[in-house]
Amino acid sequence: MSDAATTPASALPVAGTAYGLGIGPGEPDLITLKAYNILQKADVIAYPALEDGASLARQIVTPHVPTGRIEIAIRITMGQPADPIYDAAALEIGDHLKAGKSVAVLCEGDPFFYGSFMYLFGRLAEAGHPVQTVPGVSSMMACAAQLGAPLAARNDVLQVIPGPLSEERLRAQLGDTDAAAIIKLGRHFAKVRKVIEELGLTDRARYIERATLETQKMVPLGDLPEDTIAPYFSMILIHRRGDAWR
Repeated sequence: MSDAATTPASALPVAGTAYGLGIGPGEPDLITLKAYNILQKADVIAYPALEDGASLARQIVTPHVPTGRIEIAIRITMGQPADPIYDAAALEIGDHLKAGKSVAVLCEGDPFFYGSFMYLFGRLAEAGHPVQTVPGVSSMMACAAQLGAPLAARNDVLQVIPGPLSEERLRAQLGDTDAAAIIKLGRHFAKVRKVIEELGLTDRARYIERATLETQKMVPLGDLPEDTIAPYFSMILIHRRGDAWR
């Protein structure tokens, strides 16, 4: 990582500006130099956290956070409406911005690829605050790299398919695609697996959970036990040719 003497001016935080930092899928070294440099200088650091205090985003950047920073934990209550939470967080962050402080908002993966930061971005931008977004390594790219499974080639159409979709939608999307990344598995895993099996795609499906973390797990979908419980941070990659280069 670069030190203060070599930090480019474009990567230094500006007073009163909010930065949505894509910090990658989990491995601390996958943060970009730009996000790292902003994180070193930001006055305030904000991040999503579960109600019990756990925050993957904060865990990822732990080796990179200087001491003495103001921290805002945005407590997400599962099963509860998220809008009031983001409303309150945007107001708190906005107060720091009005006071001339720079705020780094952490986001796992990339902020604009299903990232929670987009909800703060909309509120802060609409309130007239300067907001900048720093892209990060998305979970989809990390999963492909860890699996050794290129996502798409030549004229392939790649689809990103959320697991919560209905069986009918899943079947329609998967039945007419060259390659797919199925995300947000969690409690929808059994349904997704059933559709994949019905379409005869099991032998071309790869499963991965917690990509790049020490607890990472990778296995061909067909090798998973029937009673597998998939965590939220899991994904299935499928390519109709088996390998994109074929």
